[in-house]
Amino acid sequence: MADQIPLYPVRSAAAAAANRKRAAYYSAAGPRPGADRHSRYQLEDESAHLDEMPLMMSEEGFENEESDYHTLPRARIMQRKRGLEWFVCDGWKFLCTSCCGWLINICRRKKELKARTVWLGCPEKCEEKHPRNSIKNQKYNVFTFIPGVLYEQFKFFLNLYFLVISCSQFVPALKIGYLYTYWAPLGFVLAVTMTREAIDEFRRFQRDKEVNSQLYSKLTVRGKVPVKSSDIQVGDLIIVEKNQRIPSDMVFLRTSEKAGSCFIRTDQLDGETDWKLKVAVSCTQRLPALGDLFSISAYVYAQKPQMDIHSFEGTFTREDTDPPIHESLSIENTLWASTIVASGTVIGVVIYTGKETRSVMNTSDPKNKVGLLDLELNRLTKALFLALVALSIVMVTLQGYVGPWYRNLFRFLLLFSYIIPISLRVNLDMGKAVYGWMMMKDENIPGTVVRTSTIPEELGRLVYLLTDKTGTLTKNEMIFKRLHLGTVSYGADMMDEIQSHVRDSCSQMQSQAGGNNTGSTPLRKAQSSAPKVRKSVSSRIHEAVKAIVLCHNVTPVYESRAGVTGETEFAEADQDFSDENRTYQASSPDEVALVQWTESVGLTLVSRDLTSMQLKTPSGQVLSFCILQLFPFTSESKRMGVIVRDESTAEITFYMKGADVAMSSIVQYNDWLEEECGNMAREGLRTLVVAKKALTEEQYQDFESRYTQAKLSMHDRSLKVAAVIESLEREMELLCLTGVEDQLQTDVRPTLEMLRNAGIKIWMLTGDKLETATCIAKSSHLVSRTQDIHIFRQVTSRGEAHLELNAFRRKHDCALVISGDSLEVCLKYYEHEFVELACQCPAVVCCRCSPTQKARIVTLLQQHTGRRTCAVGDGGNDVSMIQAADCGIGIEGKEGKQASLAADFSITQFRHIGRLLMVHGRNSYKRSAALGQFVMHRGLIISTMQAVFSSVFYFASVPLYQGFLMVGYATIYTMFPVFSLVLDQDVKPEMAMLYPELYKDLTKGRSLSFKTFLIWVLISIYQGGILMYGALVLFESEFVHVVAISFTALILTELLMVALTVRTWHWLMVVAEFLSLGCYVSSLAFLNEYFDEGAEPHRSLAGWFPDRRR
Repeated sequence: MADQIPLYPVRSAAAAAANRKRAAYYSAAGPRPGADRHSRYQLEDESAHLDEMPLMMSEEGFENEESDYHTLPRARIMQRKRGLEWFVCDGWKFLCTSCCGWLINICRRKKELKARTVWLGCPEKCEEKHPRNSIKNQKYNVFTFIPGVLYEQFKFFLNLYFLVISCSQFVPALKIGYLYTYWAPLGFVLAVTMTREAIDEFRRFQRDKEVNSQLYSKLTVRGKVPVKSSDIQVGDLIIVEKNQRIPSDMVFLRTSEKAGSCFIRTDQLDGETDWKLKVAVSCTQRLPALGDLFSISAYVYAQKPQMDIHSFEGTFTREDTDPPIHESLSIENTLWASTIVASGTVIGVVIYTGKETRSVMNTSDPKNKVGLLDLELNRLTKALFLALVALSIVMVTLQGYVGPWYRNLFRFLLLFSYIIPISLRVNLDMGKAVYGWMMMKDENIPGTVVRTSTIPEELGRLVYLLTDKTGTLTKNEMIFKRLHLGTVSYGADMMDEIQSHVRDSCSQMQSQAGGNNTGSTPLRKAQSSAPKVRKSVSSRIHEAVKAIVLCHNVTPVYESRAGVTGETEFAEADQDFSDENRTYQASSPDEVALVQWTESVGLTLVSRDLTSMQLKTPSGQVLSFCILQLFPFTSESKRMGVIVRDESTAEITFYMKGADVAMSSIVQYNDWLEEECGNMAREGLRTLVVAKKALTEEQYQDFESRYTQAKLSMHDRSLKVAAVIESLEREMELLCLTGVEDQLQTDVRPTLEMLRNAGIKIWMLTGDKLETATCIAKSSHLVSRTQDIHIFRQVTSRGEAHLELNAFRRKHDCALVISGDSLEVCLKYYEHEFVELACQCPAVVCCRCSPTQKARIVTLLQQHTGRRTCAVGDGGNDVSMIQAADCGIGIEGKEGKQASLAADFSITQFRHIGRLLMVHGRNSYKRSAALGQFVMHRGLIISTMQAVFSSVFYFASVPLYQGFLMVGYATIYTMFPVFSLVLDQDVKPEMAMLYPELYKDLTKGRSLSFKTFLIWVLISIYQGGILMYGALVLFESEFVHVVAISFTALILTELLMVALTVRTWHWLMVVAEFLSLGCYVSSLAFLNEYFDEGAEPHRSLAGWFPDRRR
């Protein structure tokens, strides 16, 4: 019976238990009518009905507080649709889907990527053909440039419309005036576009040629030979020198560094500025000479090409030994293309080339962002097109359909075509270029870079601003603030005490060793004569500090005359290490902060290579440790570990540190960790839990054998490796809890206050823990002091999310704090309801967010609200959010330049956002709105004059102005004064910054709307009618000069309108006014044929009226 009950899909253990209880209930109640038919469809229908339940449904609808289903009335289940139509519909759907999918797969068939075996130095042994190692960023070639550019331009309706209009002039019956009257504006637009595209394409060609022509050394049996980057093949052995770009994806075989490792810079690949440590394959690194690579029979088995730059699985096999040597390969043995060698010389075997490299596979065209103002102008342009068609139909109707009316209709379409200004796009693009230049030249926001010049107006229309925390609101400059040992806590003002404990412990250890710097006696023996309390505190502090200085991925780097190198030789224990030229390189600022703190309290990391670390005590003694295993940090595990052997005592210790959520289940039971983590988080500190576990030689050997076997696996390697490591992470001794402070950026508080006063709702999306995110939200004044905070409790099921959303609905004017897991549940079941409630909050904080969730939140806000969004970030994990937003702002920070390079606008500090939005966003929107409408007005007024002229003369389809007059009207006579609108400003920058409330008016779109557009239309009709009727009535006796009179009045009116429209006169505007007027007066001497009685209107009318009489 249980299989006939319409249970919901099991999503949790609680749901499974509830389903079993429900099945038992129905089993006891007996069979239900019709329950044996179509139970699968009943299940799907019930689930669909559940998705439609209102949020305010009674809480009685849920059984148990952890249930994941809702029981529907039995009568509703009885009313389900049944019958043959279910099978017919499903069968037809399946048939269509299968056939269409088969056809699509045939049309889009691509080469299947497979794993490969690569023999060292033998490209000819490759079984398959691989792509060339050439970079091609060009959009066109010599043959496709012109067709491609023309297609991109004419795929838009309005450009195609102007092309049709221009081509119609080749038809004698439709010809109106001179060809260049229509072709010159269109040709100018196309020339500007093609010139810009040609310049960009030539620059791309030069960059591609430069990269593809770079010379590298290829190692062959005959020695080194030069090879171009584009000629490198899979299997080649390539030598890459220091500061040289790696040309393709390679496996790291050898290095000139004695440590067998090197550093690479990956900022061009992942945006992170910290150097990465790479390790050569030990089997090839141990070979005596470079030429021995050809004396061995070895190959690399590499997984199929993929996009993930943070993982790699492969094996290295040497077959000419007995038994064959197998070595597992991971991400630390790879050299990805587009990275830079930072130390030494490296030799690698090429495994991926061209479009199969990680860098190319991760390169995608960014979303083509279109500004809201452009969309509004497009709608207005479509309205103008409808008005154009309507006006032409009216003129033909009033004409009485005399003769071939369709020809007259098309002629009127040509006469009134200036209603749609072809120069609108050119003027706006030029204006946007000026706005971007002004932003980059603003001394108040130095370092600003405009990377997307098409959307500067978006900065003035923002309603939602979504920001990262670390490195964006905070400096990402970590300072060690607190050490907690469980019974005692040391703050920043108590570091001297820790230093004293470390000094005493090291002195006792050295004295017990009899003055021998090798330190052969353990610390526990050295402390036998110390008082019990003192010994206990000193031992715990020393052990905690030693764990912190050993468990990391930091490498000290020394600046020397030869350059920067990570290699340091230790000739003797008391060698003098210079602190002045030592810096630390790590994958995270947190790591560097911890090691710098241990240096300040007495234990200094002075050297590190693949297999060892050396520490220096306050007395100058050097402690040596052998690195047996290193488990790097991953976002999945949220922890990292290291196994070391103390060379003086041969003790093996496993150290581990990580986030509290990952470490709480690993360490031994304690009653203080959770509470203290919460306390530090409320202080705004980033916490790390440090633990250790002593291992015997037998335990380690057993672990090493299982770990090595797991790493050699090519199937589910990561899962097997994780399982082996987890077997070691049991009952670890909790040593300490560290707290690191990430200071707020300069002027974050006043900037957030300004944005809030401007009506912008701010959401903080961070991967940090809930307590830390909440504390930063308060300290930065993201949440004002007068606002309450609703912390959305952890939910795992639909019922819990439903109840929590109902509880949140009852609160008003409070900020929301929610974790990524709870957010996922809410978006899964109550997407619309959650977004609706969250948008009513003055501030929202989402913690523990993944990059995918950040981008999804941005997309949801766009879809559900229709308002403009802005995303701000500084790290690689913010790129997806920045690209998804309507306007992306990247901050160049310590996490690299990836966010800055992917953003539309790049700044150096968060506080610059205030001026970017309040001043430049406002000016860009106001100016573009005025410029766009004025250009439309310029076309409307001359079309109105044409309509008046035609209606006065019996609706004749005769042009009023033509030839150079029309071209000059749109260019030299009015272009410069109209373009001077890009320098106008309605509010001084100081006032815009002082009164951010003025920004609220911009988000309402009042500067460009159908209302303002209608006002400009009425002004154009009024002015055009007055000018044309005035010229005809006042100068009736001078009809032969009506063209000159009306056109002169039109030019003067346009120049006067510009002067009256601008709010702030600029000297360039005044110069443009007089220069345009001077150009017009000067041109009168050369344009007599357009103004006297021999002008085209007079000749056309002379021939038109006889036709009318006939």
